[in-house]
Amino acid sequence: MMIIPAIDIMDKECVQLVGGDPDTRKFYGNPVEIALEFKNLGAKILHVIDLDAALGTGDNLETVLRICRVTELPIHFGGGIRDIEKARLLLNSGIDRIILGTLAVRDYLSEFTILKKLRSEFGRDRIIVALDSREGNIVIKGWQERTSIPTIEFMKKFNHLVWGFLYTDVDLEGKMRGINIRRIREIIKSTRLPIIVSGGISSDSDIRKLEKIGAWGVVLGRALYEGRINLRDFSNF
Repeated sequence: MMIIPAIDIMDKECVQLVGGDPDTRKFYGNPVEIALEFKNLGAKILHVIDLDAALGTGDNLETVLRICRVTELPIHFGGGIRDIEKARLLLNSGIDRIILGTLAVRDYLSEFTILKKLRSEFGRDRIIVALDSREGNIVIKGWQERTSIPTIEFMKKFNHLVWGFLYTDVDLEGKMRGINIRRIREIIKSTRLPIIVSGGISSDSDIRKLEKIGAWGVVLGRALYEGRINLRDFSNF
């Protein structure tokens, strides 16, 4: 299982939020320097999110691409990818995989026109669909807008179009209260594609549970920054 550190960027700094609420942000420093620290601790992939772009309040693309260049690690990037032009720009600029949230919901409602084009141009292995879930339904636009689309129903429609899924339990994100293993197990059992899990992971025990039920990877945010989990302890994963 892959252990994937999160680098969420707002106002050109690395931050962590609780439940996606910008008012809860806590700043941790320079994103590029933190990315290099994670590489030195053994990270093999980085999860990078442009929160300003996701919320429609700015853009940190220059910082994101710098992280890509200086770390030379595979980057899973999301945040503000709302059209095919930006998706193409990122995939042509060295980003390993893009994470589509709001755009994937739009495509779900319009016969998957954009996903089919991206699959044709870049292959499905470079596309991740975000399952940002609150109380079992998909949320969009930086988790600020709820939909009536059930998470599992939504996921099944993309099985032939993408590499895998990033499942985030928004109800638990950043709260350091542990995971809802029942919900996650249900998600993993509903697809043969890789599932990366995010949201609420706050202990070594949570990671072991997710490995046991078949998660492909886990994204670690606040638990890393607050010292609850030591990346070096999982260097052999």
